[in-house]
Amino acid sequence: MKLFVFLSCCLFAGIFVNAQSAVDFANLTKYKDDNAGILSSKKKVDVVFMGNSITEGWVKSHPEFFSENNYTGRGISGQTTSQMLLRFQSDVIALKPKLVVINAGTNDIAQNTGIYDPDFTFNNIKAMADIAQNNGIKVIIASVLPAAAFPWRKEITEVSQKVDALNNRLKQYAGSNKFIFVDYNTAMRDAKGGMREGLSKDGIHPVPAGYAIMEPMIKNAINKTLGKK
Repeated sequence: MKLFVFLSCCLFAGIFVNAQSAVDFANLTKYKDDNAGILSSKKKVDVVFMGNSITEGWVKSHPEFFSENNYTGRGISGQTTSQMLLRFQSDVIALKPKLVVINAGTNDIAQNTGIYDPDFTFNNIKAMADIAQNNGIKVIIASVLPAAAFPWRKEITEVSQKVDALNNRLKQYAGSNKFIFVDYNTAMRDAKGGMREGLSKDGIHPVPAGYAIMEPMIKNAINKTLGKK
């Protein structure tokens, strides 16, 4: 009997740990308090930016761009599309924005959470867009930014080719669903498909000069999607 109780406790503990690991995997607590504050204040959110460190760094680099335009950033450094999909309900849908900007895929290609599968990544982005639409939220798909190599994963090859292939699929998908596709990549790339000099220190994350290119592009797309002048 004691053995049975012990094994039962171990099983329960294992399930609990796995559940906690799933929560930690998506980092659902990162914006929990901020989301609660928005909901309790009954503030109307126009746009949520779902993304990774590029989005998170954007908010830190130029917070006024977000606050002055009633945009809300929900980027988490290092995240892949599977992690974003897991937190899409709490970080996007629950806030009831008019529109979501999805910028994802860099860390999938960098294999942050496992071997890169182009179909899996594409389907995760598509799933986020489908969930948004089903909840009456408009969608903008942003391209993966230029990248020739990952400083933290130098063994990964053909990076720019993988980025271009994913962007081509996303552009086609956006067009067939009448979403705007914002092509940061073309505006920011060099002849080899990497980030143009002066726009990033590490070839991945934009500096203010890089975000200065991105801001009018996304703002124009948002205004067009929402029917603003």
